Order: sequence, then C-alpha cells, then structure tokens
Amino acid sequence: MFIGCLQVELIIPESTSLKEKRMVLNSIKQRLRNKFNVSIAEIDHQDLWQRATLGIAMVSNGNQHINQALDKILGFIDDQDQSQVIDYQIEIL
Repeated sequence: MFIGCLQVELIIPESTSLKEKRMVLNSIKQRLRNKFNVSIAEIDHQDLWQRATLGIAMVSNGNQHINQALDKILGFIDDQDQSQVIDYQIEIL
C-alpha cells in the first residue's frame, strides 16, 4: 500500500477578503474530491487573503498510479483561472 501526499501553495490574486478566498478554495476542493476522490484540506496560510496551502492525500496499491494521479491533480489545480500554483511538493510513503 502506498500513500501519496501533495502539498500545493497557491496565490489567489483576485481575492480581497477571507470570504472570497474560502469561496475559491471550496470550489477547488469540491471539484478535486468529485473528480479524483482524494482527501484535501487547507493546511497553511488560513489568515492570509491571497495565499493558501492545500494538502492532498490518496491511497493506492501502486506507486506508479499515485504518481500519475498526483501529476493530474497538480495539472488540474494549475489550470484553474482563480488561482496560481507557486510551489508544490510530492511525497510518496
């Protein structure tokens, strides 16, 4: 069994309040849950309007499957118009 963890740091340039930031993040998180069936949470920068760090985790029986899935997830997040990926880290346990 393998556990894949993806940590993604985002900038949300259009956000002018925590409420707007939460709306953008909730939209991204819901789409990721529906499309990829992953666990996801905001893990850092909760009090900043235009920055966020998301933690994403998934379990699989294949290392290659996790690598491919996390790459697709990163691409999906990067394609969002409302946010920009500024850093990411992938770890497989």
